[in-house]
Amino acid sequence: MNRNVILTCAVTGAGDTVGKNPSVPVTPKQIADDCIDAARAGASVAHIHVRDPETGGISHSVDHFREVMERVREANVDIVMNITAGGGGDWIPDAGDPTRGGPGTDIQTPAERHAPVGELLPELCTLDCGSLNFGDMVYVNPADWLREHARLVQAAGVKPELECFDLGHVWFARQLQQEGLIDGDPLFQLCLGIPWGAEADTETMLTMRNKLPTGAHWAAFGIGRHQMPMVAQALLLGGHARVGLEDNLYLEKGVLASNAQLVEKSVTLIENLGARVMSPAETRSHLGLRDPRTGKATENTTGGET
Repeated sequence: MNRNVILTCAVTGAGDTVGKNPSVPVTPKQIADDCIDAARAGASVAHIHVRDPETGGISHSVDHFREVMERVREANVDIVMNITAGGGGDWIPDAGDPTRGGPGTDIQTPAERHAPVGELLPELCTLDCGSLNFGDMVYVNPADWLREHARLVQAAGVKPELECFDLGHVWFARQLQQEGLIDGDPLFQLCLGIPWGAEADTETMLTMRNKLPTGAHWAAFGIGRHQMPMVAQALLLGGHARVGLEDNLYLEKGVLASNAQLVEKSVTLIENLGARVMSPAETRSHLGLRDPRTGKATENTTGGET
């Protein structure tokens, strides 16, 4: 069991959730405010996407990311910032010509995906480790794109969070490490419950955990009703955890949540299991992250979990 837990709050995502829960933040100010509220509720890390302030839909605007980062950094709170670099991979076949992308298709090159990370230099960014049947669309991320993207993240000095939605993604993440494209102890995020990737259950999490390289840090999350059970399961198997409105809109059945409420509920769950949530400063030290105040890397004094 892991008794010192890094807790991430994924505050908004890019899915079609804005009309389903009024607490889903849309504007850069709203997203920043939710990061701040999550920090005050006890989160170690805030994971952010940005949205079009007018439509609530997907946005890749560096200016929106910059505004969120600046507002959080100027607030009287501390939280590790994790920018998504996994946008621009959605492919939906056109109804009239299934060989072409239809409405809703949103594809970016690795360089375009990396732009906010390379300019803003957060402590963490995501690196989605493969393609996937993602509900009714396909998330596109071929191996050579991933290698190019990993090189860009490495050159920027940002630590990648290796998001794995299936067992083959763990395999390829290990390959990136073997090719020298991941520096230091790797950080994995096991993403469970998304159709049609890895299922949100104990057997799947354990199998993926057992395939991680020696010295790896890892966390896991489940979507929807699986969110809190997967928090508990990740701790019991030695990992860290993630919650937030990107993955789940409800505090309990029929009760819509806010990000702060999900953090508070998970902090209580973690403490009831006999563990504690690590502070942002402890998280930076544990993962060897760059300190945003000095721009220098902090020393990893604790090592990995597996």
